[in-house]
Amino acid sequence: MFYPLASTTWDQREYDSLTQVIASGRFTMGPRVRAYEEAFASHFGKKYAVMTSSGSTANLLAIASAFWHPDLGWKQGDEIIVPAVSWSTTYFPISQTGLKLRFVDIDPATLNIDLTKLEQAITPRTRAVFAVNLLGNPVQADRLRRICADAGVLLIEDNCESMGARYQGEFAGAFGLFGTFSSFFSHHICTMEGGMVITDDRKLYDTMLSMRAHGWVRDLPPDTHLPLDPDPFVRQFRFVLPGYNLRPLEIEGALGLPQLDKLPGFVAARRANAAIFQQAFADLDFLDIQQETGESSWFGFAMVLKGRMAGRRAELVQALTAAEIECRPIVTGNFLRNPVIDKLDHSVGSVIEAAETIDVNGFFTGNHHYPIEPQIMRLREVVQAVADRA
Repeated sequence: MFYPLASTTWDQREYDSLTQVIASGRFTMGPRVRAYEEAFASHFGKKYAVMTSSGSTANLLAIASAFWHPDLGWKQGDEIIVPAVSWSTTYFPISQTGLKLRFVDIDPATLNIDLTKLEQAITPRTRAVFAVNLLGNPVQADRLRRICADAGVLLIEDNCESMGARYQGEFAGAFGLFGTFSSFFSHHICTMEGGMVITDDRKLYDTMLSMRAHGWVRDLPPDTHLPLDPDPFVRQFRFVLPGYNLRPLEIEGALGLPQLDKLPGFVAARRANAAIFQQAFADLDFLDIQQETGESSWFGFAMVLKGRMAGRRAELVQALTAAEIECRPIVTGNFLRNPVIDKLDHSVGSVIEAAETIDVNGFFTGNHHYPIEPQIMRLREVVQAVADRA
């Protein structure tokens, strides 16, 4: 493939980490996962980090633990505002916890939630805004914080596509009560599968530790807010929350440590590629590119066809495939168009316009942690050639 969507970020350090875990004989979650959690929390400026089996389960763990947080008072039927464009497992944990999704359109320029429409969509039942930093691009955190504070609702983040992005010097994923991350193969760092939740809230942290491992209290500190049986023997199998098993493998924690060390360099390389992409694509009259907010970590390069290219995505995808350039829809497109929506308790809090355009005319290509100027230039040639057929 001349221009793949993703590529490996591993070198000998990762393979050495694998070998060390195999030699240790400890494969279930253990000290290497804990070391990675501590390094991750420190890197992103938070007190606590909890690793999970994937970015999707990071969302599940964070949402469910917030639901059972003793100070938040969330109830089934309470609303969580979400953007109309994101990955499916932004939405599913909200519904699976018994909360109600409230969809708001996206900003057609940034592809993140439209803050004006969001402000108008808040109701007395709204408990949080689950902001998504889409394809590396952070939300406008200062304005979003003001909106949430004025309305008395929480800001929480799905940052699974935007590790390393910043807004006004602050890392995306660290803007609110919690932020979630993914380290799947195609993301900024790779632990095979894996996710993370970061927070400064001690009660949320302890709740997540319990919820991640069956809802038990084993290994929780003695000053936790959760009830601990005084008998250490009984405590091993004492369950206090309706938890899951969302634990990662020790091998994934071991992989995370060298990958996290490399993250700043990976992001710098992606931003250098993005500068080339922006120069090549910014002024075309037949497509728009995602407009950067703050410092994007540029997961990929999103484009929305317009003018003479509007409605011609299938033709372009065919040409890109022939040129060995991988591409994908912009995440799920308008999620309200997915058949599963009929199975989810939801409401629509704004007119959905930009997400509809994305659904029909949006696509993205990959970015990488190494220079890809030839690939970007070839992408430009193919897109131009298809446009010129009109």
